Amino acid sequence: METHKRILGILYIISGTLQIIGLIFVSAFMSFVIPFIMEEAGPDAEWVFVWLVPFIRIIAVLVILFISIPSIIGGIGLLNNKSWSLTLLLVLGCFKLFSFPIGTAIGIYTIYVYSQNNKISSQAK
Repeated sequence: METHKRILGILYIISGTLQIIGLIFVSAFMSFVIPFIMEEAGPDAEWVFVWLVPFIRIIAVLVILFISIPSIIGGIGLLNNKSWSLTLLLVLGCFKLFSFPIGTAIGIYTIYVYSQNNKISSQAK
């Protein structure tokens, strides 16, 4: 069971890190592309770039950070055998189920590891 916990912790650290790196690349790309699109759009569509694009960017950053930072923290906690980390990763794994296909696989694996850990804990009592 310890091997599964170690693999799960590493998966969550890698997943959270890749999400942050992806956010940085997409943000840099959009910062590069948006001015060119603004020039072509004209004055009628300027409000979209002034109000809507920054709003969408802030929402995307918040969503990624509220998922990826706890993923990294939970992965490190699981590698250090903290009792709270598996519960945190179960919650994050439920959110990852909606991220097809890799997130779904990680979410299913998280549920499997959590259920096996609880089965072993209940048998030890």
